[in-house]
Amino acid sequence: MNFQPYDSDADWVITGVPFDMATSGRAGGRHGPAAIRQVSTNLAWEHNRFPWNFDMRERLNAHAEKLLAAGKRMLSFGGDHFVTLPLLRAHAKHFGKMALVHFDAHTDTYANGCEFDHGTMFYTAPKEGLIDPNHSVQIGIRTEFDKDNGFTVLDACQVNDRSVDDVIAQVKQIVGDMPVYLTFDIDCLDPAFAPGTGTPVIGGLTSDRAIKLVRGLKDLNIVGMDVVEVAPAYDQSE
Repeated sequence: MNFQPYDSDADWVITGVPFDMATSGRAGGRHGPAAIRQVSTNLAWEHNRFPWNFDMRERLNAHAEKLLAAGKRMLSFGGDHFVTLPLLRAHAKHFGKMALVHFDAHTDTYANGCEFDHGTMFYTAPKEGLIDPNHSVQIGIRTEFDKDNGFTVLDACQVNDRSVDDVIAQVKQIVGDMPVYLTFDIDCLDPAFAPGTGTPVIGGLTSDRAIKLVRGLKDLNIVGMDVVEVAPAYDQSE
């Protein structure tokens, strides 16, 4: 993939990562960046598309390192969730070990030995020293997971039953003042609100609750963010 030049006067740079070769469910996340950009034209944001290339990890890591070294902050659109791993590598090189705030239906902490798999990033990232599980939170989980990986897991039932303010307060307490990388997998939402994803799971968050949670975390030291697993082909309403 060839990343486009950026405005050197910008504080944040939007990066599209059209990659879904690591998905274990329905493919289509590679179309997410273009779809997000197209819809975002309603907000008068400039839109663009990135061509495909197979050395995604190296190119994305180099692109992110260049932006971060120039003092930019990144909001990246995937693409399947595997794209978060090279982004974490670049951010950790610049900011050091980070806390992870992770919205998802899945913990993505599986150790299956696959080189490309969108369910393994947060097994790999702590082992590489990119994130500190003891200061990291996974929100909206509703699939099986390893309870001994160190992450605080707030499953969807907890998040839906508790007040938004209570959840926000717990996340802030766990994260503390560490630099934070926030990753938002669209399948953290219930399929009734976001059917356009490769591995939908019933019983998720409402769009209203997710928006309130993300807004409530604005005071954290967020150094990077991404939105991933948007597969517009499965969402007929867009």
